[in-house]
Amino acid sequence: MKRFIKSPAFIIIIALVVLNFLDGEFSDPMGWLMNKLILLPGIVIGLSFHEFAHGIVSYALGDPTPKQQGRLTINPAAHMDPFGFIALLFAGFGWGVPVQIDPRYYKHRRRDELLVSLAGVVMNFIIAVIFAFLVKLLFMTGPGWLSGSIGEIVIEIMMYVIQINLVLMIFNLLPVPPLDGFGIITELFDLRKYSWYYNVYDKGFLILLVLILLGITDKVLTPAVTVVWSWMVNSIIF
Repeated sequence: MKRFIKSPAFIIIIALVVLNFLDGEFSDPMGWLMNKLILLPGIVIGLSFHEFAHGIVSYALGDPTPKQQGRLTINPAAHMDPFGFIALLFAGFGWGVPVQIDPRYYKHRRRDELLVSLAGVVMNFIIAVIFAFLVKLLFMTGPGWLSGSIGEIVIEIMMYVIQINLVLMIFNLLPVPPLDGFGIITELFDLRKYSWYYNVYDKGFLILLVLILLGITDKVLTPAVTVVWSWMVNSIIF
């Protein structure tokens, strides 16, 4: 942790917090807190199930590492990184504890690593679809409490679960290490054979933070999430 605090990545995260402050993110502390509490279930569910999916698929492919490290669970305590969680709340960008895998156990390394990389984003999509159907079910059945303030909060939380999981899915598909998208293109195009691969991979987290700081990731995420969100709302919920 001390090493990370002295790193450029930490400085960029602090810069993101400062930018959020200057944009008025924290001008209403109580409103900010209430908003984060409503977002919290979606964040916890999204990150926990994402990492669980990586672990269970790797284990199913013969790798005992996730089980040995206690990652074959949806318990958030096994997947949440404290500093990454705090960064997510204050900087708008965070991370869970990545599931460690040992590809030596795989029978078909490239294929199996591809499946493990895909597992997290597929799980986020499944969670989004499930909650979309749950919201639709609530609207169809129309329980009495749904029209009250509690119902409004429940629906808002569930809609955020959908939205956050879609954001996690699309964000993780970006072809930048250490995101799943980079793992996917690595296996599809066998990128390890290129001399630049390990240099890019080692500096991937820093590259990703720079892209976030410059707003480049938002230019991809915002339209992509809008398209998928609109499709899900119009096709499933309404």
